[in-house]
Amino acid sequence: MGRIFYLLLIILIFSSTAIASQSAITESEGYACMSEDRSKRQTEETALQDAKKKAVEQVSTYIQSETKVKDFELQHDLVNAYANAKVRIIESKGAWDNEPPRIGDCYRIKIKAEVVPDEEAMKRISQSKELDDPTAPLKVNVWTDKKEYRAGEKVKIYMKGNKPFYARVLYRQADGSLVQILPNPYRKDNYFQGGVVYEIPSGPDRFELEVTPPFGEESIIVYASTGMLGAVDVEPAGGVYKIRTNFDELGDKIRGVQIVEKGVQITGNGKSKASEFYETKLSIKTQRER
Repeated sequence: MGRIFYLLLIILIFSSTAIASQSAITESEGYACMSEDRSKRQTEETALQDAKKKAVEQVSTYIQSETKVKDFELQHDLVNAYANAKVRIIESKGAWDNEPPRIGDCYRIKIKAEVVPDEEAMKRISQSKELDDPTAPLKVNVWTDKKEYRAGEKVKIYMKGNKPFYARVLYRQADGSLVQILPNPYRKDNYFQGGVVYEIPSGPDRFELEVTPPFGEESIIVYASTGMLGAVDVEPAGGVYKIRTNFDELGDKIRGVQIVEKGVQITGNGKSKASEFYETKLSIKTQRER
């Protein structure tokens, strides 16, 4: 158990050793009816595409309302990045609608979707200092004193977000086992204020980040959002939690975030509603003593 506490646990970082991504999660509804030239399967697909289109519209409107950075060009790039986004379905539920008004048989589908902005566009703007502004999309920086650690060394982590966020920090060991470091049995609050530097471990945490065997490549996986993160199945394991949810299902479970509704109207689709989401994976190298 001691080894897991060496964790360079980070929450979101743009660096040469980390893989990070920004996105937004929303819920939308699509609708379509059968006709002489549209089969049942085509109707279902048309409804799904309608739901995806509305998801992008909602997120684009949300980003425009939330992003008020002074750099006009940056703001324009951000809006375009989300306007050209891809949509990944997290949850969906569809049913054939027999209620009028309708033309033939109609299909309605509700989805929870992750809207992922254009990757190349986000790469170009990710280094901007403006993105540290609280009106920019969610970004959390994390740093430590060095990148490689040897047996017996202890690590301190520092992190700072550009706006308030919720976070879940996981640590995957060299043997493939997965634990949740934050929140933990003694530090259950996973809400962080923007603009504040946090130190980990600290306060009620009952562990130290000390490097112990086995050594090798480990990874820290961090999820953060402006909405409350989805639940996963965990059990206490000393000062941390053991993850019981299947790793292949973990990402979608956590992406079951609470959707935030803004008072910005979208024509024909109610108010804009979305939660910003950020994920990163950092590989860490640990070694035995010289």
